[in-house]
This record gives sequence, C-alpha cells and structure tokens, in this order.
Amino acid sequence: MNTNHLLQGFGKRIKTLVAAALCLSAVALIAADKDKKKAEWDASKLPAAASKTGLTFEKDIKPILEKSCVKCHSGEKPKSKYRMDTLANVIKGGESGDAAILPGNSAKSPMAAYVSDLVEDMEMPPTEKRDKYPQLTKEQIGLIRAWIDQGAK
Repeated sequence: MNTNHLLQGFGKRIKTLVAAALCLSAVALIAADKDKKKAEWDASKLPAAASKTGLTFEKDIKPILEKSCVKCHSGEKPKSKYRMDTLANVIKGGESGDAAILPGNSAKSPMAAYVSDLVEDMEMPPTEKRDKYPQLTKEQIGLIRAWIDQGAK
C-alpha cells in the first residue's frame, strides 16, 4: 500500500477530528454562558437612599469603601478582578463584565445589592470576613445609594 495515500487519509481524519472538537467546544462555551445567571434581588429590600445631596466619590464614598472593600479589591490581584480604588473602576465592575454601578439607578446597581446582603453568596464584605472588614451600615448604604442616584460623580 502506498504510504502517501495512508498519510493523506490520516491527515483528513485529524482535520475532521479537530474541527469536531472545536465545534463541540464552541457549543459548550455558548451553553455555559447561557447558564450564567444574572444576580437578581428585591430592590424594595434595599435600605433607603439618604437625603443628602451633592455627594461625591472622593469626599463621601471612597472613605466608606476604604474601610470595608479596598483591601481586597485593589492591588495587583483584586478579588473578582474588581478594583475599587478609583471612581472609574468602581463603576466598571469586575470579571463578570457587568457594571457594578448604574449611575442614576441604585436599585439596579449590583454593588448596592451586594453590600445590602440581598444576593446569596455575593454578600460584601463576605460574611466570614466581617470580623476584619466591617459590614456597611444602613446609613452608609443609604449614602452609596444616594450617590449612585445622583449620577455617581
């Protein structure tokens, strides 16, 4: 039997197998992406937004985040790839690709829900670390909500 003929047949089989593997991988990735559930919460359970106006990130919000969030969400390897050391990073969010803050809408901003403990397994700071990083008070969450509702400036 001709070895060239055998090699050509083998090459075709390899190409077919590689193509099939790539297709299966693509299908698996698409299915996994569809299985990712967006976090959902009952916005009526969020603490009320504070009535204070003129809130800014630097003056009012950053000090709150520095006490409970920035130690894990900064540096070279921030948790969930979510950096909280600048206004732009806080709004942008982390590895989910979704914005953490929707300026003008605290009720739909994931960060407000997470710090309010409204999303299971996404409580921030994590419940097991609250001895080191204190949970935000209702007043602090109210300030964060008001800041977001005022446009997150």
